[in-house]
Amino acid sequence: MNILTFDIEEWYIEKKYYGFRKEKLYEYDKCLQSLLDDLASRQLFATFFCVGKMAIDFPHVVRKIKDYGHEIGCHSNNHIWLNKLSYIEIKEDTYQAIDALEQCIGEKVTSYRAPAFSIGESNKYVFEILAEFGITKDASIFPSSRDFGGFKGFSYKKPVIIQSTGLSIHEFPIPTVNILGGNFAFSGGGYFRFFPLYFIKWNMKNADYMMTYFHMADLISGSNKFLSRKEYEIYFQEKGSFIQRFKRYIKANVGIGKCYPKLLDIIDSLDFVNLKSADAMVQWDKSHVVKL
Repeated sequence: MNILTFDIEEWYIEKKYYGFRKEKLYEYDKCLQSLLDDLASRQLFATFFCVGKMAIDFPHVVRKIKDYGHEIGCHSNNHIWLNKLSYIEIKEDTYQAIDALEQCIGEKVTSYRAPAFSIGESNKYVFEILAEFGITKDASIFPSSRDFGGFKGFSYKKPVIIQSTGLSIHEFPIPTVNILGGNFAFSGGGYFRFFPLYFIKWNMKNADYMMTYFHMADLISGSNKFLSRKEYEIYFQEKGSFIQRFKRYIKANVGIGKCYPKLLDIIDSLDFVNLKSADAMVQWDKSHVVKL
């Protein structure tokens, strides 16, 4: 089972943090149209996780994705890491996001991914909030340490049922591969751009379960800018030393320009479904139940 997903927040990020840089908005619009056309020509349907604010500020983008037959999932409201928010703030953020998206597309939103995979041991109560607001499928768990999230103690690398205070949700974690004792995700983001295509294809073809995650910023050919201290600290909400900003610059630009052709190669080599279809394929009565 290979699941194709995209995290779509770039339009809102451009507005909130950098102003309306017309050249960037054009690049994202152009990239999205190419992606939608390429998926349509292959009769492939993905899940696009959108921030709620996009449904307010850029509803035409969300509706365009929906009109091509793709599932719209929720990617929070403001794209602030959940581990930086309180319980009340997360609840309000989730309600506003789901409400905005549902009003935009005219149907129920049941899939969710936290920004930066920011659900972990410290805020696992988020699953209760998601279930309370009608989310039945989640793809937020990154079972390893990472800069802004990660659930290091989560050992399951296939779909499981998460139960918490009487509520349950179907979890689709990000798969990782062990390299020299470390766990790395290779099916999206910076590591998809970094690892060679043959390595990615071999691991995907030999896995029973695969969850992908791509951003428009991964797929465009133009490089990402070196952030000023102020830009970095506003966006990442931590001290923006030169070293931190340089590391982020390298991570954001490695493999840029080669990612989109790699993505097309992957989807031409394997069968993919969206999260909604994958959920229907899983034998949940035989799945492991994880109680948090």
